Amino acid sequence: MEESGIKKKTWVRWSEEELKLLKKLYRKVEAREIAERTGRTIKAVGQRARELGLKKKPFRLWSDKDIEILKQLYPTEKVKVIAEKLGRPSDSVKAQASTIGLKNKEWHPSWSLQEDTLLREHYSNTNPQEVARRLGRSASAVKARACKLEIRTAAPIWSKNEINLIKKLYPTHEAQTIADRIGRSVQAVRLRIFKLGLKKRGQKVKS
Repeated sequence: MEESGIKKKTWVRWSEEELKLLKKLYRKVEAREIAERTGRTIKAVGQRARELGLKKKPFRLWSDKDIEILKQLYPTEKVKVIAEKLGRPSDSVKAQASTIGLKNKEWHPSWSLQEDTLLREHYSNTNPQEVARRLGRSASAVKARACKLEIRTAAPIWSKNEINLIKKLYPTHEAQTIADRIGRSVQAVRLRIFKLGLKKRGQKVKS
């Protein structure tokens, strides 16, 4: 039996830009990062990736030869160059280098007052990757510093389609179901429902 008034087309479509980003990054980075950049949930990212047949790169152990190359190149070469030479993600290269105590010319030992100021000015309304590019640091370093300074990103703007879908589904569906359909977190959906003043069927509005 079909749910009344609920059809697959009510799902919020992925834009061409989002799909392109997903295909480009899925094999290289965690689903969490893609979720942050698209404003969708980790579950939605994983589901869409499966529908597109995308798969993560299989884990590959570091050989003695790989580590020797890493030791030779890491102090002077850019991480991206080393990653391409070894055929590994940049995050994997950085993690292995950190494990064996290597330092790179891109490594910054501490954050300056100027960097912290720029971070505070731009992090809340600019994606972490862009802030990282401006500072010459990695996105993970920028996120870690923002977390330490308790700087939060602005929530992704809600589209008219998302708002209309919430209004349509909320009278008869739970927040979790709506969150899964839209591709947002349950907390975000509940907050939006509260701001919209929506009520369940049969629920009386307090006078």
